[in-house]
Formats: sequence, C-alpha cells, structure tokens
Amino acid sequence: MKKNRFAQISLKSSRRAKLPGMLYILISFIPWIVYWTMGNAEGVIIASAISALLLIPQVDKLRFNIMDVVSFLYFITAFVGSVIFDFDVFIEHSGFLGYSTLFLMAVYSLIIKQPYTLQVSKRDYPEIYWKDESFLAVNMVITTAWAAVFLINAVIFLFLPFPFTVIFSNVLIAFGITFSIIFPLKAPAYFLTREFKKYDWRAKTNLSKVKDEDEYDVIIVGSGIGGLTCGAVLSKRGYKVLVLEQHYQVGGYCSSFKRKGFTFNTGVENVSGLWKKGPITYLLQELGLKKEDLFVKNRMRYIFKDREINAGNLEEFIAELSEMFPDEKENINIFFKEAKLAYEECYKEADVYGTPLPAELIAKAFGEKKLSDYPKEHPHFYNWMSKTYKQKLDEYFKDEDLKILLCALIGYLGTEPEKTPAGSALTACVAYYLHGGHFTRGGAQKFADSLKESIEEHGGKVLIKQRVEKILVEKGRVKGVKAGDKIFISPVVVSNANAKVTFLELLEENSLDKRFIDSIKGLKMSPSCVMLSLGVDMDVSGYPTLIDNLDEKYNIVFNSNADSSLAPPSKASITILAGADYQDFPERGTEEYLQKKKDLTEKLIQKAEKVIPNLSKHIIVKDLATPKTFERYTLIPEGAIYAFDQSIETKRPYFKTPVEGLYLVGASTFPGGGIEAVVISGLICANDIHGWTARGH
Repeated sequence: MKKNRFAQISLKSSRRAKLPGMLYILISFIPWIVYWTMGNAEGVIIASAISALLLIPQVDKLRFNIMDVVSFLYFITAFVGSVIFDFDVFIEHSGFLGYSTLFLMAVYSLIIKQPYTLQVSKRDYPEIYWKDESFLAVNMVITTAWAAVFLINAVIFLFLPFPFTVIFSNVLIAFGITFSIIFPLKAPAYFLTREFKKYDWRAKTNLSKVKDEDEYDVIIVGSGIGGLTCGAVLSKRGYKVLVLEQHYQVGGYCSSFKRKGFTFNTGVENVSGLWKKGPITYLLQELGLKKEDLFVKNRMRYIFKDREINAGNLEEFIAELSEMFPDEKENINIFFKEAKLAYEECYKEADVYGTPLPAELIAKAFGEKKLSDYPKEHPHFYNWMSKTYKQKLDEYFKDEDLKILLCALIGYLGTEPEKTPAGSALTACVAYYLHGGHFTRGGAQKFADSLKESIEEHGGKVLIKQRVEKILVEKGRVKGVKAGDKIFISPVVVSNANAKVTFLELLEENSLDKRFIDSIKGLKMSPSCVMLSLGVDMDVSGYPTLIDNLDEKYNIVFNSNADSSLAPPSKASITILAGADYQDFPERGTEEYLQKKKDLTEKLIQKAEKVIPNLSKHIIVKDLATPKTFERYTLIPEGAIYAFDQSIETKRPYFKTPVEGLYLVGASTFPGGGIEAVVISGLICANDIHGWTARGH
C-alpha cells in the first residue's frame, strides 16, 4: 500500500537534525587543512585517520560524499607513499597534488552530472528539492566555481613561493565558501525572473495630477472580469479609471441574456475561489460586496457508466467513491488529504495580495529568499507543480475508471490529463471537490455589473459600445487609445482583449520585436464549446444544479435550481454545454451553418432527454450558441473559452508586455481561463500598478 506523503514529511522533520551543508563542507576540509598545515609525515597520518572517520558513517548508510571518498583514497595513497615507501613528493608538493586531486574530483562529478556539492546541499533542503532541475543547475554552477578555485590554487602552489601560496589559496577558499552560501539564495530568483525582468518596468501614474476630461490614470480595454476586477480595485484606491467595452454590456464570458422571461448565462456555471482565502472572497471584501448577494453554492452530480454520483460536499463525494472503488478506499482518503494540504499551501500568502503568485512575482513582492524557500515552505504544492495530473493520479490509484472520474472537471481546463500541469488541475478542478463551486445569483451579469458599479461609485467610467481600434504608443511607451473618433490619454493601458487581438491588431506592427510577435502568432487557442439554452415549462427542482455526464460528454446546468428568479414561475432555465471545434463550423449565416446548428440542437436535446424524461415536449425557448457566436460577441479568436491552450505545451505571455505601460489581464495571461483565474489576473495587475502595497496601506 502506498505510504501517506504528508506522513513521510512529518517523519523526516522528526528525525535527528543533520549538520548544515556548509558546516559539513568545512568538516570535509579538515583532513586537508591538517595535511597542508603540518606539512610532514605525521600530518599525512592524522589526515588519513580523520578522512577514515568521516567515511565510517557513510559506509553504514551506503550513501557516500564523493569529496570524502576522494580524500580518503588520496590520503591512503599518501600514507603508503610517505610512511611506508618514504617518498617525499606528497610532503614537498602537498599543495599542488592536493588541489589537483580536488580539481579532478570536481570535474569528474560535473561530467557524471552529480556535482559534489549536490550531496552536501541535500542536507540543507527537503527531499522535494532534490529532483528539481534548478536545484541540480545551481549545484552544477557551485561545483564549477569550486573546480576553478581548486585549479587556480594548484597553479599557485606550482609557481608561487611561500607565503603567497597560503595567502592566495586561503582567499580563494574564502571566496568559494562565500559563493556557496550566497549563490543558492540568489540563483532561483535569477533563473526564474531573468526573462520577466526584461518587461518589469514601473507603471508611471500620478494620482495627484489634475487631469483633463479625456485623460486617465488607467485605461482598460475590454470589460471581462479580469479587466473589471483591476478597474474596481484601482478605482477604490483612488485611480481615475476608464473602461471601454465594444459590446452592449460588460462581463465578456461572465454575462447573461434573457429570452421570454428566462435568464441564461453565457457559459459561467461553476465558480471557484469563494472559500476563506479565495481570490473572489478577497475581491468582494475589498469592494464591500456580500458573497451571499452574488453567489449560491452548487450541488453536483456525475453520471459515469450509467451510475449517478452525487457531490454535495467533499465527505459525500469521498463516501460515494469509496463505495464504488472499495479497493482504493484508503488511497482515495490519502489523495484528498494531500490535495487539501497542497491547495492550502498554494494560497498560503493569498491574504496579503488576495492571490497566489507566479515565481517572478513571489520574488518581486516578497523578496528573493521567499522564492528560494518556496519548496521548503510549500512541499505538497511544490510536488504538484512538478508533475502532470496523470502522474499524480498514477501515484495513488490503479483503477482506470477511478482516474477517469477524477478527471471529470478537467474540461474546466480543456486539456488531457497527461498534458495538464498537476498544479493547474489542483486549483482549477480538484478545488471544486475540496470547497465546492458556486453559481452566480441573479445570473452572471449581476456579478459583472456589480464590479462595473463599484468602478463608477469610486469616480471611474465604464463606456459600452466603444470599440478600441488602436493602442497608442510613442517611443516604446503607451500614450492612450483610439476608440472611434475619440482619443483617450493615459500612461497605463490594461488590455482585457485576447493577447492575439492586442498585439496583432491593436498595436502598430513596428511597436514590437519580430520574435515576440512570432511567439504570439504561434500560441494555440483553447477549445470552444456549444451552449444550448432551454426555457421549459416543467418541474426540474429534483435535480442538482449541475450534472456532468461523463458517458456522453456534456453538462446540464439547471440555472433556476440555483436561483428561481432566472425563470418565470413554474418554469425552468436550463443550459446544456458540450465541447466543440471551431473548425467544424461553416461561416455564420450560411445554410450549412444553420443546418449544423439545428442538427446539434436536436442531438443535445436527445442526449439530455435520457436524464430529463420528456424534455423535448416542454421546450418554450431554444437558443444554440456556437464557437462562431462566441467569437462574434467577445472578439476572441476561434471563440476560445480559455483564450489559449492550457496544457504544459503552452506558455502564456506575461501580464507585463514589451511596451512600457501596457498590461494584460484575463485568460490570455497567468493563470489562465475561468472566473477565479481572471480575477487573480486582475488583482495581480492592480497590485503591480499600485506598487505592491498590500490592502489597507
């Protein structure tokens, strides 16, 4: 049976403390110090004895430090040569021979990619670090530095007389020790932030400056939830904000529409981030909004192999899974316990800025030491970050059906398990099992409108039917935007438009480097979907809010079961969603397109009728949206619902762009698609513009 991972870590922490790595290096040098200081046969004998003593504990554990092994072999050879055969070479040329040996040892360890400092570094860091590529890279650099020290010292002893040999060699040893201490603290931040630092300019806003009517501190292009979040937070903090939206209402994918008294959302069905440390909880508190006014808890049901699995809460879900897969019962409990620990570690610092942060921003907001300590302080989450979701499931489970069931919500990422970052699966899928999801009370439009109203209450403006045609740039810096025949001036522009639209359509071609443009052009769009909105005159109150049919790959959302105001009395608002490929749809308005819509509508109704008997006989309203529909209303290429592919194969652009003063928010940037994710992007952008000053300051 698989051991409990968090129990393993607890056991490690309870073991006897080890010597710190740098102290151990100094101890490993003791036989050499004795050897070089005494400079006689007695020194060789004592050094041999000390090196043997250092090796004894390693023999017991069968884990050897390469420097101790090489030292022992060298001093045994020197003992035989000096004491038994009376050779004086090991005495007269101790410096040259000793440092040459250590140099060859260091080079050999580099060749086999087991740098000799690696074993020592493991004393200072928990096991979660050991297989990390950056951990190996840091030790490769440190060992290379020591190899250089050893080589130079060998040359010094070959060519320079006493006392210069002692002075220079000790200075170099001191350098090696200092470098070994400082470099591991600085290296993670350097490697993880060096690319981001190219774009890490400071937003130049002046809140005290009196501004003209069409001049603003911040202009936001597009009113998706990422842009509205950023605008609402900045407005409350005293910024003069303008939001420009090309559609007739705000919200992007987080909006609603009405047909004959029925209200339907444009895709939003299940919202995460509303637990105690959730980003949406933080946002609502920041703006003085009440969670209960805007969200209601969902009840979920999965249909798998014709069986219904209810998931009203985590305990209920675990009980159902344990009954279905009794041989996996223990591992099911272990999996969710570790997932909970990992999830809570991800949000460990979220109460400071309202959101988890990527590596480059951990260093920026909390300092470089926080970044280097991150794996140690977040061991469970760090483990998820280094794997795919499939790898995590394979660690715990053998039953393939159970794995499929635990991938039920992976549609929220639009990826395959083997290509899904486990960290993303944890925060975007598994999180719903841990804390549940929420439906937007009053419809998704109410949440979007609440953010719009918050902007306006604090002096900002939100203009609809104002399509931005150009983002104005002068000498590499943003100057404002052009919308129709109007020019709006600002040193900061936040684009909530898709990154391809932002960089390829709204900016002049010569504003950006060709390599950057090519990287944007090469970004793969995420999947899209079809969404069938049905108004029915039947009682569906016995169903949960959401049904995810894994057998036939579609979802049913009983909107009015979450909020009865979304349908007329004695009637119900229902949405059916299924994945779809943009390329499968002809041009809008053509006969082929209309026929495809009709066929898909009937097919989805037939599927849903297996779950909701006689559904087809009670339909009053019927409206199908396709990827072409989403593209038309949101201007997102291919009607992509998560902007770009969210697999391990795609790297989203940074929220700060090569154009000074131009930011990205929304699904195009970290952390990706979904309401919670775009709220995170908005909070990050607002915090960066505000200079990373925490709430209340």
